[in-house]
Amino acid sequence: MKNMFTVIVLLSLLVPTLGLSNQDSMRQEKTKKVYTFEITSDIDPRMNRKVRLALEDANAKNADMIIIEMDTYGGAVNDADDIRTMILETKVPIHVWINKDAASAGALISIACDSIYMAPGGSIGAATVVMGGGGEAAPDKYQSYMRSMMRSTAEAKGRDPKIAEAMVDQNLEVEGVSEKGSVITFSVSEAIANGFSEGQVNSIEEIIEKQGFESYEIEKYTTSNVENIISVFLNPAVSGFLILIIFAGIYFEIQTPGVGFPLAASLIAIVLYFIPYYLTGLAQNWEIAVFIVGVILLLVELFVIPGFGIFGILGIVGILTGLTLGMVPNDAFDFTFVPSGDLFIAILTVILAAIVAMALIFFFAPKVNQWKAFSTISLANTQQRSEGYTSTSYQDNLLGKEGIAHTRLMPSGKILVEDEVYDAYSRGEFIDKGEKVIVISTEGTSLKVKKG
Repeated sequence: MKNMFTVIVLLSLLVPTLGLSNQDSMRQEKTKKVYTFEITSDIDPRMNRKVRLALEDANAKNADMIIIEMDTYGGAVNDADDIRTMILETKVPIHVWINKDAASAGALISIACDSIYMAPGGSIGAATVVMGGGGEAAPDKYQSYMRSMMRSTAEAKGRDPKIAEAMVDQNLEVEGVSEKGSVITFSVSEAIANGFSEGQVNSIEEIIEKQGFESYEIEKYTTSNVENIISVFLNPAVSGFLILIIFAGIYFEIQTPGVGFPLAASLIAIVLYFIPYYLTGLAQNWEIAVFIVGVILLLVELFVIPGFGIFGILGIVGILTGLTLGMVPNDAFDFTFVPSGDLFIAILTVILAAIVAMALIFFFAPKVNQWKAFSTISLANTQQRSEGYTSTSYQDNLLGKEGIAHTRLMPSGKILVEDEVYDAYSRGEFIDKGEKVIVISTEGTSLKVKKG
């Protein structure tokens, strides 16, 4: 009896404690983490990267549910396919709230989610693939690819694959839903009636409540400082400024070999130009390679092959092509889905930057030696004869003599005067081998010449 009494007392003390522990555990279990992010612009490589980073962040933070706020008219098919695949492979439940529009690629991404909710006045559908201009339908191979993705995605999520396919192809007819000659675009009530929406809601909070979450915390995806910096460098104005530095740096390095600062500035500008576009999926490896080959061809033309011919032209074309294509989401020169506006901005940015760079080079090049900052790394002052400075190993009778360029002057090199070879330099212009020159100064250790 005594032992029995002891056991009863101990149990009476432990039961309240266990009850409190269970209550705390239940309270903790009720607090769910809901992760949200937006798809409210065109589906392109930048949105592709944003979705990938958001899903990775949600998984890292052990989110219990993910909600996407959707409002887009679509975009690139390949990026939509990437996003669709990421959503299908994510184990955390993903719901989408169509806050007005989910057209084309937006419809595909929405169908990949576990449930679809729509705001009043929302719509989903119209998934016909169109060209970059936005009006003309793309060739049938793209329509077929989109139809298969819509069909398989709908099947994976238990939705009618025929309806999903008819959102792409106007020639498909779904009895009681659509007629031949028009693609399907559902309003909220139509989407609910045909199983392409779980209901109409006015906010993300309503979706969370419909999932049975009583206690929850919402965490919204925010771009990191690195992503903010990348977005700054994606601005066409910043890209144009970097292109200007690239051209100017290469030019001044050629004019003042060995100084190093112009070349360093150019290399830094190249890195800052291509890295943001590369990280967002716009600049591909082959486009960067085209730019590098262009630079190499230009250098070969300047330093190896006399004159300015095919290598120089191909070099300039390669540089401009690499810079332009790195800004747009083309697929190996396939511009089918590149918005015409984006392509125009890319071409305009590169051309204007190149023109401004050339104009600034010709304007500032004669003034560089006068800058105080430049005088710290080079001898910018000239020692005039009128000030008592004389240093020459040449006879005055060479002044005005005619000769020919023995090597290419860039701007320095060697000339041939009366069968004698002399060191010489031009006034800044390049003079090809064999061209006539006239000696205009004998001061210093090299003759100063101009084209004859």
